[in-house]
Amino acid sequence: MVQYIARLDNSFGALSDATRRGVLERLGRADASITDLADAFDMTLTGMKKHVSILETAGFVTTEKVGRVRTCRLGKRILDEEAAWIERYRRLWEARFDVLDDVIEDLKQKEKPDGR
Repeated sequence: MVQYIARLDNSFGALSDATRRGVLERLGRADASITDLADAFDMTLTGMKKHVSILETAGFVTTEKVGRVRTCRLGKRILDEEAAWIERYRRLWEARFDVLDDVIEDLKQKEKPDGR
């Protein structure tokens, strides 16, 4: 269970940042060097390396260094575990809202005609 949670933490942590989501979107169109990504997002190489490192740790990006250029591409990471976690909580909240709807409907039925 601890490994499962750590993997979710890495995934959601990586996806929580708008720049990293943008990097994934950009890499979905084509591979890019860290320099290209840094230029596209108007940030320093050091800043982009940190973002790419977080995405790499989560398995969303792979990098390959050839000479002085580090090329980034989408990783093979599938979000099945994350989707299952989200779905479990979606069902939980849906059930709670269904109960709340029932309570509200009961209160409406018991409400007096004068609005009290």
